[in-house]
Amino acid sequence: MRKKNSSKNFSNFEKKFLKLINNKKNIFHPLVWISGNPKIGKGTYVGGFSEINSKNSSVFIGKNCDIASFVAINVADSHKKCIGISKKIDREKIIIGNNVFIGSHCAILGGAEIGDNCVIAAGTVVRRGKIPPYSLVIGNPAKIKKNFYKKK
Repeated sequence: MRKKNSSKNFSNFEKKFLKLINNKKNIFHPLVWISGNPKIGKGTYVGGFSEINSKNSSVFIGKNCDIASFVAINVADSHKKCIGISKKIDREKIIIGNNVFIGSHCAILGGAEIGDNCVIAAGTVVRRGKIPPYSLVIGNPAKIKKNFYKKK
């Protein structure tokens, strides 16, 4: 009987907690924020305190990806609106291929296309543009080492 009550109590707590932090339940972690309807492939992991924002645009994340904690994947760019030179928020789609590793504290911004089997090093900022498969991407501004992980 005790297990049933603790399970019910946790479920109630989780519902209240998600409401308090203005978040929806997801398959990853209560502290992963997902906005819009991103497409996320089978076997992909997303760590806590990460955000995936596809609101009014699209995000596609392939299968078997490993996205660490504290990663921002965000289609929206509001800086021009914020400083008064635009009336709208710019939004561009994001595509992340299969078997991609994204390290902690990365930002993947609108217009980014990351090929299959890439590694995005911790702290990297990926802006619009295509990254070829098997690349290592490091830093801000991002430096791309093409074919770094290609089998020789």
